[in-house]
Amino acid sequence: MATGLTAQTYRKAVTTARRDKKAAGPKGLTEEQKQEIREAFDLFDTDGSGTIDAKELKVAMRALGFEPKKEEIKKMIADIDKDGSGTIDFDEFLQMMTSKMGERDSREEIMKAFRLFDDDETGKISFKNLKRVAKELGENITDEELQEMIDEADRDGDGEVNEEEFFRIMRKTNLF
Repeated sequence: MATGLTAQTYRKAVTTARRDKKAAGPKGLTEEQKQEIREAFDLFDTDGSGTIDAKELKVAMRALGFEPKKEEIKKMIADIDKDGSGTIDFDEFLQMMTSKMGERDSREEIMKAFRLFDDDETGKISFKNLKRVAKELGENITDEELQEMIDEADRDGDGEVNEEEFFRIMRKTNLF
């Protein structure tokens, strides 16, 4: 089946892309990232209570490069606010941001893999791109199988795989 081949071929490309990644543990943060999170938390804990509310959380997350929606903020607080106070303390914030930064890192890794395929920088993976990568990785895949891989990921029917389609298929194959 094409999805199995897709996963196998993409997995090799992603492994190559991951070699560049800074060592911070699989889902862990670097000390620098933890410090950045601590500074954002302290900056927006304006009353010095050791906790931040929904409004402060939104501002703190924006300072860390995220654009959360109001509903997302409410859900995040509900998920992590174990005592039901409507606020979160630093440990809860750190746990939440570790997860969020892990999500962001995996998206960045997927985009690195995408760029390995998209060597002609068109913003899309063509049949030609996929065939080149399969050959470079030593994969013995027929043209029909390669076309099935493109068809599996191609949602807009243009015969190529754009970044969002690639991201979707990578998530679907559970490589990230």
